[in-house]
Amino acid sequence: MPQTKPRVLIADDEEVIANTLAMILSQSGFDAHAVYSGEKALEMVESLKPDILISDVIMSGISGIQTAIRVRAILPSCKVLLFSGQAATANLLEEARAQGYEFELLTKPVHPADLLARIRTAAPQNASLLSSKS
Repeated sequence: MPQTKPRVLIADDEEVIANTLAMILSQSGFDAHAVYSGEKALEMVESLKPDILISDVIMSGISGIQTAIRVRAILPSCKVLLFSGQAATANLLEEARAQGYEFELLTKPVHPADLLARIRTAAPQNASLLSSKS
């Protein structure tokens, strides 16, 4: 049975960032999908069943942290990487930790090589599939 590409869902209300990350990940061997809000990510999670969620923390509507918490409730095995360029993120992450949630944080701007390294670490079961794709 052939291995399937790891599915990645990218949520960012800045469409250029979401689309660029999806393109980079698709070219690196992932099945990547971009959405532009936390609400849209939640709509897609049951049908897509992503292995990894990459979400901006600060978005209009529900935040990336709220999105991540809800995604984990639906798909407990989904790995989560959050990213942000705003200082207010630290307080939001502390609130999530106080509720028992731990999420990795990448700072914007994220270099594609750093993002790919983090994703490969987050999805070790797929590392052999992905190591030859970059």
